[in-house]
Amino acid sequence: MRKGTKRKTTHTGESPQKPAEEQKNEPTQSPTKPADENHLEDMSRNAEPEPSKKATAKGRHKRTKISKPETEPEYFPEKRNLEDLWQQVFPVGTEWDQLDMVYQYKWNFSNLEDAFEEGGELFNKKVYLFGCTEPQLVSFQGQGKVTMIPVVVAVVSPFPPSDKIGIKSVQRETEEIVPMKQMKMDWVPYIPLENRESQVERLKKSQIFILSCNQRRAGLKHLKIERVKKFEYCLPYFYQPLQEDELEQSTVVDLLFPIDPKPVFCEFDWELDELEEFADKLIEEEELSADQKEPFKDFVKEKVREAKKANREAREARKKARAEMSEETRAAFENIRFYKFYPVSTPDTPDVSNVKAPFINRYYGKAHKVL
Repeated sequence: MRKGTKRKTTHTGESPQKPAEEQKNEPTQSPTKPADENHLEDMSRNAEPEPSKKATAKGRHKRTKISKPETEPEYFPEKRNLEDLWQQVFPVGTEWDQLDMVYQYKWNFSNLEDAFEEGGELFNKKVYLFGCTEPQLVSFQGQGKVTMIPVVVAVVSPFPPSDKIGIKSVQRETEEIVPMKQMKMDWVPYIPLENRESQVERLKKSQIFILSCNQRRAGLKHLKIERVKKFEYCLPYFYQPLQEDELEQSTVVDLLFPIDPKPVFCEFDWELDELEEFADKLIEEEELSADQKEPFKDFVKEKVREAKKANREAREARKKARAEMSEETRAAFENIRFYKFYPVSTPDTPDVSNVKAPFINRYYGKAHKVL
């Protein structure tokens, strides 16, 4: 070593620097390259081997095989325009706790719907509809069962047949004729399904009106028992001034003789029954006690007098009504028609074809046609 020359030292752990010429000749490397290569190597080690095209195609084929077949779209039958007509009509006089029995079957009233089609009995006519129920023993699926059969009565008339309701039953001593609105009932337009979205103004042209009731079952618990029972004794009322009314000219009176422990319910015909024999028969059947025989006879005589008076007054009222009636109103009453519709037979409902009857009620009498 020459004198005066200092030795270049290196720190421990530090690699000696190469001469500048050697550094120039070495290829330059990116400082991050080794890290990237390590990262790629790690990924390749962790990743699953890439399946071949053949294997992928095979896998796709398998998935197609085991996949569930596409379900066919479900189609619902289109609702008929008047399908719910019979359900919208209030079944007048049906006991509230029996209503669920009326709708336990999917009754079919396609005969009523067809009647409004061209060529039908009700086509292009103004019609007023009310409902009722008839409990009958009918067969269904091989078994006889008492069934609440819904019935729809159609009245063809240019004006409402009545704005009143009769309230009468064997259990009620007196008969009442009251305004419909007193029993929350009224004639309202029926809106066919295809017109449900139409404006109210169009309803003025409606040709179908139904007897509706605004009393809700949920509100019955707030009413007195007597008020609730009134609904169950209601009958659609009709007064025909051009002919003798069967009820008013009847010789039969309904009797409710109020005695303890059990009142006597019966009917007495003053033309066919002899009062003495009638009372003796009730005593024999233990419906009437012997010591009540004379009070019962007096009671019957009074009821007969009241009935005869009512018949006489009704005849006078009819005579007056006919004298004051216009020709237009007379023609309407002469041409008024009643049609009684029963449900048609289907596999899902009892067959009612053997229990059809023309009688409607004590006010309307018999229908001109039963369908």
